[in-house]
Amino acid sequence: MEIVYASLARRLAAGLPPPGETAEVLDALWAHTTPDDGLEHASCRPESDRVDLLLYLLTRSDSAAVAPTPIHRAEALLSRSHRASPVLRDRYLPPRLTAV
Repeated sequence: MEIVYASLARRLAAGLPPPGETAEVLDALWAHTTPDDGLEHASCRPESDRVDLLLYLLTRSDSAAVAPTPIHRAEALLSRSHRASPVLRDRYLPPRLTAV
């Protein structure tokens, strides 16, 4: 199991997060995940300027030279979800891959 920390920055920093925000974010991720993402579990926590995510991805048994890293799989899932979900598109900036 690989754990990836990610955030989605809000378009407009508001005081209190909207009710049900974490459920909406997680629903959007689950709706757009594919078997190649290997998403096993996800958790979400709202902050005033972003939502923080922990994505639990299955470890791939593919050759390390060919398989995308967990960070790249998480970025692909977040980008796909952001493009496809009106809620994510309207509320958050597009995700950016940052090296850790």
